[in-house]
Amino acid sequence: MGVTRSDLFTQEQNELAKVAKAMAHPARLAILQHLLKTNACINGDLVQELGLAQATISQHLRELKEIGIIQGTIEGVSVSYCINPKKWAEIKALFNGLFDGYVDPSTGECC
Repeated sequence: MGVTRSDLFTQEQNELAKVAKAMAHPARLAILQHLLKTNACINGDLVQELGLAQATISQHLRELKEIGIIQGTIEGVSVSYCINPKKWAEIKALFNGLFDGYVDPSTGECC
């Protein structure tokens, strides 16, 4: 398998790809939606909410935490997670920049 040539792309393109990859699993999207709805949660709540094993939830949380989209605090044996507002705004701006670059083809300007 070849090495990814990330040096050929802008920092923004690489960051967008990294975020998209982390969000490209339905369980991670469900976790994010649950966090957005509840504004915080304890890891055990996610097991009940999603019906996945604790180890599976932990792996998905780790992936989301690695890119900084969520943050957590330890309270005894429980970890409470929430959306990282600064990173969320950065990610929103990245995706908006991509989507806002679309030109409506009804103007006849499409290939």
